Amino acid sequence: MELAALLLYVVGLVVCFGAQSWLHRARTGGDAGFRRPPRDPRSPAWWGAVSFVAALVLGFVGLLLGTLGLVDTLLPLDRLPTVPWLSLLLALVGFVGTVGAQQAMGRSWRIGVEATERTELVESGVFGWSRNPVFLAMIATLTGLTLVVPNVVQLSALACLVIAVEVQIRWVEEPYLLRTHGAAYAGYASRVGRFVPGVGRLPRRGATVPVSS
Repeated sequence: MELAALLLYVVGLVVCFGAQSWLHRARTGGDAGFRRPPRDPRSPAWWGAVSFVAALVLGFVGLLLGTLGLVDTLLPLDRLPTVPWLSLLLALVGFVGTVGAQQAMGRSWRIGVEATERTELVESGVFGWSRNPVFLAMIATLTGLTLVVPNVVQLSALACLVIAVEVQIRWVEEPYLLRTHGAAYAGYASRVGRFVPGVGRLPRRGATVPVSS
């Protein structure tokens, strides 16, 4: 089971970053979709990027150590035989959801934010009930894998991912989208939840357009 989790993780990295970037390059005529974060440690985007990279690295290390039996698990899985299977299923569903949500973004897909860039605001399909389905699916995937191999390294990876997502969404993505799309994004964010329907919607009065510095 641990080996299956590790293989799924590696395949996920290859598909969601490597293959997706290649498809985006073909779709846009040369854009790989990666945006370089600021180098200033005082920037939220920098902290978001560092936390995200840490999550990816720790996720691989935690699964590898668990597969090799080099780190103790934090749950008595021998007493909970159905947990690893259900957790692996959750991870698989999350992986499929991540790929599907990435494809739903079309030409607007990218990793990171370029302040001067303007992409189409995607509101249809899965984005009609969640403003951040890619991040939601990624968290579901890593949660499932962490339950398959519940060790302290995997828990650290999951914590880093949640921190990265929160920082990226609240202090990077949403301000950028409000500046770029103005009332269109404010209206969208007031109707659709941040992750799940009805939760994390921005009130119209609170969804003001930030002033660029």
